[in-house]
Amino acid sequence: MTTIKTTLKELGEQGLIRLLQPYCSDVVGDDAAIMGMTTGDRQMVVTTDMLVDGVHFSDRTTSAEDVGWRAAAVNLSDLAAMGAQPWGLVIAVGLPADTTVAWIEGVYRGFWECLKTYGGELVGGDTVRSPIRTLSVTAFGQVANSQIIRRDRARVGDAIVITGVHGYAKAGLELLLNPVLASNLEPVLSQEAIRRHQRPIPRFDAIATLQMITQELAAPLIAGMDSSDGLGDAIAQICRASGVGAKIDWEALPIPIVVQKLAGERARDWVLYGGEDFELVLFMPLEIAHKFVAALPTAMIIGQAIAPNPENPEISMGSAFQHF
Repeated sequence: MTTIKTTLKELGEQGLIRLLQPYCSDVVGDDAAIMGMTTGDRQMVVTTDMLVDGVHFSDRTTSAEDVGWRAAAVNLSDLAAMGAQPWGLVIAVGLPADTTVAWIEGVYRGFWECLKTYGGELVGGDTVRSPIRTLSVTAFGQVANSQIIRRDRARVGDAIVITGVHGYAKAGLELLLNPVLASNLEPVLSQEAIRRHQRPIPRFDAIATLQMITQELAAPLIAGMDSSDGLGDAIAQICRASGVGAKIDWEALPIPIVVQKLAGERARDWVLYGGEDFELVLFMPLEIAHKFVAALPTAMIIGQAIAPNPENPEISMGSAFQHF
């Protein structure tokens, strides 16, 4: 007898997405949507993301400026994951009436700082009263047809590449929630982990490097997404969308010292499923991968796409962060 799932907790975030998929356009399914609106050889790209007090930030862990920075960065990261460059962003904020002017001004200041650093302009938005502080951002970008990155483009034999080390953001959050943990760490380690949690960096530098390498090639197929919900989640979603499996070289997957010290035996789980590192996870031909990691010092090859094996998946989304 089939059990009917009647609540979002029972259904889960991925289950909810699958439930709503029939109501959406076919363009839904990547970090951002290719809109089919062209300017020359470039496509318009759009993405949206929401930050809610108590879920994505809190006064305990995130200053107003950092909330604004994160609101911009998470959307810019989605554009980068498509190979796109930012154009404009709009932000809608829902605020309780007793929100301080200093807090909301700090949010916009942090948002502006991120855009000044990585590109894009704030071009509009909305403000409403709400019982919970909420920020909803929509970002627009552009990408050349030959440079579009999609989740469904991985092929057997591709190298699995990450643009940076994972686990820092999880470590930073743990340190903010439990400051006593920092007493056993060198200050530079705890400060770096906290910075990476509070101020993620959209990897447009990695996209620029990749496009420099591939610009003279015949539009090689490159699959990818960002690792905002965890490295393991990103690998699993790309594999599912592309119909491939993944073989991870565990010796090549780095575990930061701060993660080793804080997580102990759970260190690998923090790296795979901690989330919010906002690196890019890319599947690409091996020849391109070697050139890419040689040109981008933070990048590394951590595995290879293989034929799918549903009976023995090496990476799953089961331990990744889910909203429901």
